[in-house]
Amino acid sequence: MQRRLMTELPGLGKAGALERKPYPPGQHGQQRKKFSEFGLQLEEKQKIRVHYGLRETQLRRFVVKAKSGSSDNWVASLASLLERRLDNLVFRLGFAPSIPSARQMVSHRKVMVNGKIVNVKSYVAKVGDVITLTQRGLEGQDFLKAQMAPRLTLPNYLTVEKADAGVTGKVIDSPTVGDIPFPFDAGTFTSFYSGLK
Repeated sequence: MQRRLMTELPGLGKAGALERKPYPPGQHGQQRKKFSEFGLQLEEKQKIRVHYGLRETQLRRFVVKAKSGSSDNWVASLASLLERRLDNLVFRLGFAPSIPSARQMVSHRKVMVNGKIVNVKSYVAKVGDVITLTQRGLEGQDFLKAQMAPRLTLPNYLTVEKADAGVTGKVIDSPTVGDIPFPFDAGTFTSFYSGLK
């Protein structure tokens, strides 16, 4: 999927896909492809959907929720919602090597928010929320793998503290479009969902 979109999507946890073969897959992958305006819009939408691991209906619900807020810039609201999803936070804090593995940690009850286990991967954390792992989470292969080779640097809206008892992550600010960890054209994405209310 990264090669089809010609964009490295860190949430998938697979680094270097474009370095090995820097062209789209398929028989005609090395030929230059021209995109229509709709094709470009679709590509930006697919980047968001694939990176965050969302079905189309889930992404549409997030877009509707972002548009229903008071902000004129609904894409910024959408970015904030997606980046504050619990599965994404576990990944961005460096507790898991990818969003799918973070999702599995959440569903296996290895993640706590404010001291309570939360097993809903789509839970949207608030500024001030504290995210920790259970003992099982700290001893799991996903956490150990992520600690040995972090996929991304820590974004400005999060902090991490390490202690003998484990690691503690905290949401200290609201994420913005600039926190999306891959090249993203917000204007083109906005055009794709311009008619959705």
